Amino acid sequence: MRSSRRTRTPRTAAVGVAAAAAVLTLVPATAAQAAPAAAPAAVSAPAPAPASASASAPGGNAAILGIDYATWQREVAAVVDAARPAIEQRIANSPAGEKPALVLDIDNTSLETDFHWFWTYPTPAIAKVRALTQYAHARGVAVFFVTARPGIIHSLTEYNLKAVGYPVSGLYVRDLPDLFEEVSTYKTAKRAEIEARGYTIIANIGNSPTDLVGGHAERTVKLPDYNGKLS
Repeated sequence: MRSSRRTRTPRTAAVGVAAAAAVLTLVPATAAQAAPAAAPAAVSAPAPAPASASASAPGGNAAILGIDYATWQREVAAVVDAARPAIEQRIANSPAGEKPALVLDIDNTSLETDFHWFWTYPTPAIAKVRALTQYAHARGVAVFFVTARPGIIHSLTEYNLKAVGYPVSGLYVRDLPDLFEEVSTYKTAKRAEIEARGYTIIANIGNSPTDLVGGHAERTVKLPDYNGKLS
C-alpha cells in the first residue's frame, strides 16, 4: 500500500472494512503493535506449499483488470529467487549483537489481496515471500509489516498474517494522524521507528515505489505492481 498511490488508502480501507464486517464475529481480536536501516539495492530456495493458496485465483480486482494470476506468480517468484541468496548471506554474516529485521508491505506483497474477492478471509499468503520470512525468522531476524491499511482493521490484519503462516514481530497500520501524510512519508517514518528500537533493516520488500523510497533499509526488493494496477 503508497509515490503517492492514488487508490491505495481508500480501496484498501474498503476491502478491510468489508472483510471486518464479514468475519468480525468469527475472529478473536488480538492486540499487538510492535514496532524497529540505509539505501536500496534489489534479490532462491524451495518454499513450503501455501496453506490456503489456490492453484488458480478465483477472481478479485486483478481479474477485473486483466492481470493473469499465473504470470504474476511467476514474476513474483523470479524476483524473490533473485533476492534471496543475498538476504541469506546477509543473515549468515550478521555480527554478534545485531538485531536484523525484514520489513514488508502487505497487499500483493505478503498476501494475494487483489487476486481474491474481498470476502475471502483469511487472504492467502504469497508462498515465496512467506517462505523467505519463515527462513529469516528461524535465524533470529525480526519480521515487521508496514501497511497503509487503516488502524480499524489492525486485529483482523494481524490475525490474517498469522493464520496463513507469517511470523509477526510487529505490525504498523495507519492511525488517524497518518492518514493525512503521503503513504511514502508514513512508511519511511515507520521504518525509522523500527531502527530507533535498535533493529537493522536488512531488506525492505514491497510492490510499490511508495513502499520502498525514503531509505532506512540496506536493500529493497520490488515485486510487480503493473504500473500501479495492483494495490
